[in-house]
Amino acid sequence: MTYRKIVGPIPEEKREKISVKLVDIILKSKNDDKMPSSLAKEILHYWHQGPLLDEDSLGPLLEAAVLLEPDKTTDLLEQELQLVDLAKAVKQISVER
Repeated sequence: MTYRKIVGPIPEEKREKISVKLVDIILKSKNDDKMPSSLAKEILHYWHQGPLLDEDSLGPLLEAAVLLEPDKTTDLLEQELQLVDLAKAVKQISVER
């Protein structure tokens, strides 16, 4: 399973909020050394094209947030955004890797 696949079911009305929150997690993280440059470039590429709201752009954004701050990201998904199934899928991907 990939991050792009698990973000597909996110309701349209929650996509902007999750995008903003994930960007906040990434920018505030002190673990930037964990981010592969290729992933950062991919996110910047999609950001240059417009808002990060579709599967192609939300997938890498979620992946980066999980790499940098896994606990904060799953807490955000479960508690604040009420996306429990997405949080479970993120945890499953982490176990698989």
